[in-house]
Amino acid sequence: MEENAPQQEVKLTFRNRRMHLSDKIVPVLLFLCAAVSVLTTIGIVYTLFSEAWSFFSHVNIADFLFGTRWSPLIEPKAFGILPLIGGTLLVTLIACLVAIPIGLASAIYLSEYAPDRVRKIVKPILEVLAGVPTIVYGYFALTFVTPIIREIFPSAGVFNALSAGIVVGIMIIPMVSSLSEDAMTAVPRSLRDGAYALGATRFEVALKIVVPAALSGIVSSGVLAFSRAIGETMIVSVAAGATPQLTLNPLDSIQTMTAYIVQVSLGDTPHGSIEYGTIFAVGMTLFIITFLLNILALWVARRFREEY
Repeated sequence: MEENAPQQEVKLTFRNRRMHLSDKIVPVLLFLCAAVSVLTTIGIVYTLFSEAWSFFSHVNIADFLFGTRWSPLIEPKAFGILPLIGGTLLVTLIACLVAIPIGLASAIYLSEYAPDRVRKIVKPILEVLAGVPTIVYGYFALTFVTPIIREIFPSAGVFNALSAGIVVGIMIIPMVSSLSEDAMTAVPRSLRDGAYALGATRFEVALKIVVPAALSGIVSSGVLAFSRAIGETMIVSVAAGATPQLTLNPLDSIQTMTAYIVQVSLGDTPHGSIEYGTIFAVGMTLFIITFLLNILALWVARRFREEY
């Protein structure tokens, strides 16, 4: 036993040194990973704003923000971004009208009504729906949804905002449902039991107790879904068309900000030209809009969060 004591001391010393070394290395590696993500974001923001600054040295920023005609590639050229913003908002509003009611209803069902066996089946299906490539959604909109819309509304074009908006809404249903269900699940059981003790039905408990208590999370999920719909690219590029115009008619062909970026990024536009600079000007506008929406979602979550 006395002979083994030095060996045990050596093993303990080696183990302590290894643990001490790992305690020093792991925080450094984690810091480097965090720094890479932060520096990448800074690089993206710097590229957007530096290139956009060059663009705005040739184009008046007021004409860009408030102009109602967007034609940077065809004479006479015009750089008013309102048609692109209008098309983006039209598709996004249609998507939210589809996604928020369905997503919220499914969240209420999963949280308050569904037995565990059903929940274990439905939740993975929603996760699979969230993982479908958006290009698949785009061709689903063009080849399946659009023919149905044109059958119902003969005046609808092959490319239209309604088809794209419906499918974008289908795509963001899992986001609304998952985030809303998480917020409802976090509501304490005691609130439900108290309502049941007063004679409330399950529907009354869900509608008058759970939903108001989880309202901050539900509103945040809606804002994040709105932000996700604004940034969608492939569905609108395939199904919405490439006609930048200010219209409230969902049957018209429109163009969104992301679809325009895809169009100009195909390689036909000379590098360094004003037309090329529109990519970064539109990208900067899109970045600012989504950034503000994400801040709004965080503010809503913190401002109206219930403490239990």
